[in-house]
Amino acid sequence: MISMFRAAIKTISLGSRRSFPSGLRSEARPFCRKTPTKVRVSEALTGVELGSEVTIQGWVRSVRSQKENLFVHVNDGSSLQSLQIFASSDLNNPLLTFGSAVEIKGVLKKSPHPKQPFELEAEEIKIVGECNPVAFPFKVKKRHSPEYVRQFPHLRCRTNSFSSLMRIRSEATAAIHSYFKEHGFVQIHTPVITSNDCEGAGELFQVEATCPQDSGEFNFFSVPAYLTVSGQLHLEVISGALSRVYTFGPTFRAENSQSRRHLAEFYMVEAELSFTQSIEDLTKVMEDLFRSATEQVLTQCAEDVDLFHKHVTPGHREAVDAMLKRKFTIISYNEAVEVLQRSTEAFVFSTEWGCDLQTEHEKYLVKHCGNQPVFVTDYPYDLKPFYARDNQDHPRHTAAAVDLLVPGVGELCGGSLREERLDLLTARLEAADLEDTYSWYLDLRRFGSVPHGGFGMGFERYLQCILGIDNIKDVVPFPRFSHSCLL
Repeated sequence: MISMFRAAIKTISLGSRRSFPSGLRSEARPFCRKTPTKVRVSEALTGVELGSEVTIQGWVRSVRSQKENLFVHVNDGSSLQSLQIFASSDLNNPLLTFGSAVEIKGVLKKSPHPKQPFELEAEEIKIVGECNPVAFPFKVKKRHSPEYVRQFPHLRCRTNSFSSLMRIRSEATAAIHSYFKEHGFVQIHTPVITSNDCEGAGELFQVEATCPQDSGEFNFFSVPAYLTVSGQLHLEVISGALSRVYTFGPTFRAENSQSRRHLAEFYMVEAELSFTQSIEDLTKVMEDLFRSATEQVLTQCAEDVDLFHKHVTPGHREAVDAMLKRKFTIISYNEAVEVLQRSTEAFVFSTEWGCDLQTEHEKYLVKHCGNQPVFVTDYPYDLKPFYARDNQDHPRHTAAAVDLLVPGVGELCGGSLREERLDLLTARLEAADLEDTYSWYLDLRRFGSVPHGGFGMGFERYLQCILGIDNIKDVVPFPRFSHSCLL
């Protein structure tokens, strides 16, 4: 069949001499030498350049050929909706198939059909890139499962759902930057390569040079270097001069996990605030960021979000709307443990005081709070990293730390007030034999230290939350996880 395609003429142009068969919605127009305006599908769907000769470039989503008429739907990724192309059947071409790339010139006109306000009356159809519809893994008008689509990371952006996801990711990114800019935060580009393990969990990817050296063993940085697990410590440095800072970039964890919640490479939104002594200052920013970004995504990407809420995760829109209507609940770790211990659920992991909350615990707590986001504060001191502030006035030894738990995901954000008291911080680093490693961190407390705190939000988990996507691998373009690094 492909040999027959290649034998076909790739460009068919009838120009101004074309006369449509009787019954077609067109009248002969005088020859015009003006170069057609190139417009995107999203622009054409708004009626821009209505009545003018324009050029559309994109990929074919469907072809329907009749005896005298030809109908083609073309999409260029600028919107979920495709533009209908109306033409004489003389412009049909065996190479004009689902998935092929085309360039089409014609006149943008109003459409008689209510579902599509505008359409392009084609004068010329050029095949830019062929596509064998038999070999192409995605089929026209078929909804493929996320598991099937995931097998083709190099092609899955051609599906409606994944191209919608990419537009939602882009808008959510812009919404997050917009929130921080409007609230006086300065964006900081923290390093991807670092010499510190911020989380202290040891789940690091070490960075080594592969270039050969002439003499002896070569260490590029002279110290062990790793891909960053968090930009927090670098933000703390900058927050010593700029009181509100944030970063938004890739982070890495060498977790040998195949779960639906973890990736080896993912994006983190992290913020640091100086001159704060209250967990409530942090929870307010977390909640406001969530609300602001979500409202912007729902408004600016309405069609794309609706695609997920109607066809991928039916009914999830109501859950998102409910999250935005109510103020987020705040409970202490003590209260959370009491809720878990009173539960009749058969938890796999311990619910004793001092245990770390597992995914099963987090999801139960969210359910207990009416399937609404919930902040859990004041965790046991020993569960948190060295930088978390000691709650010395609490009956039990706790840290001024907070997690935001959300429906369907569990932990979305994690943060804490930072220990600004030099003596307490020094003692904890000495106990962990880290005083020399973090001597620079102690300097931050010696020279103009102020009470401060911050948090991090997993961007992919945020997308899972608002779209209702079960597997984190389906909200990132090229997922990296244990035993998988395709492309």
